[in-house]
Amino acid sequence: MSKHSARFKRSVVDSYLCGDESYASAASKRGVDAATVRKWVALYQAHGWAGLSGKYDHYDATFKLSVLERMWREGLSYRQTAALFNIRNASCLAGWEKRYHAGGIEALGRRPGGRPMSKPPAPAVPVAPSDEAKSREELLAELKQLHR
Repeated sequence: MSKHSARFKRSVVDSYLCGDESYASAASKRGVDAATVRKWVALYQAHGWAGLSGKYDHYDATFKLSVLERMWREGLSYRQTAALFNIRNASCLAGWEKRYHAGGIEALGRRPGGRPMSKPPAPAVPVAPSDEAKSREELLAELKQLHR
C-alpha cells in the first residue's frame, strides 16, 4: 500500500504544475522529498492521473529486456525509464540490469519467492552400540583384538 494517497499526490502535482511552487517548496510544505515530487510530476506527465494510483505488477523477461534496451538506446536514467514505462520502483531497474549482465535474458525471468526450504534431515548413520550395552565378554574380545 502506498504511503500517500492518490488525492494527496494529485494536490502536490497540481501545486507544482500551476507554477505556484517549485519542486523543493511543494515538497517541504507537505513533508515529502523533492525527488518524490519530481517523480510524481513525471508520472503524471507520462500517464495522466492513472500514473499516480497504486500499482503492483510482475513483469516478464521480454518486457524487462525491452525496458533495458530502450534505457540504453536513449541514454535514460532509471527514474526517467521508470516514469516512461509506469514502473513504480525505479531502483528495480538497477537489479534488472545487473541480473541481465550476469546471466542474460534467462536471469530476468521470475525468481523463486519466499524463504528457502530447510535442508532434508541427514540419513541415519548406523551407530555402534555403546560400550555400556556390550557384555563383559564382548569388551574383553574387543580389547584383545586391539592389542594385536
